[in-house]
Amino acid sequence: MHEMSVAQNIIDIVSQHLPEENSHSVQSVAIKIGKMAGIVPDSLEFGFQVLAAETPGMEKAVLQMEFTSLVIHCGQCKKDFEIDDPFFICPECTNANVKILSGTELQVTEIEIDDSPKENL
Repeated sequence: MHEMSVAQNIIDIVSQHLPEENSHSVQSVAIKIGKMAGIVPDSLEFGFQVLAAETPGMEKAVLQMEFTSLVIHCGQCKKDFEIDDPFFICPECTNANVKILSGTELQVTEIEIDDSPKENL
C-alpha cells in the first residue's frame, strides 16, 4: 500500500509550510489527484488519518481530495481532449502522437490552519 508513504509525504509537505512557533493547528489539507496518478483514494484517506493523528498540530486535519481528468494534446490535429480510457490515441484523428497535459498530478494545493493561538492549560 504505497498510499501510506504518499500520506506521509503530504504530511511532511504540510509540516514544512507551517509557522515555526507551532502554535497553530491544521484544519484541512486540499490535494489534487490526477486520474492516472495511481492512487486509491480510500487508502490514502485512511493513511492520512492514521499519520495525522500522530503528528502534533495535525491531529484533527481533514484531507480534501479534488480529482482531475486525463487530458491529452494531439500533435497531429493540435487539439486538447479529455479522455476516459487509458488508450492514448486522439479521438479526433486517431493519431498516437499525443502528450499528457493533466491527469497524472498529485499536488498539495491548500493548507488551512486555525490561526487562533492554542491555549496553554
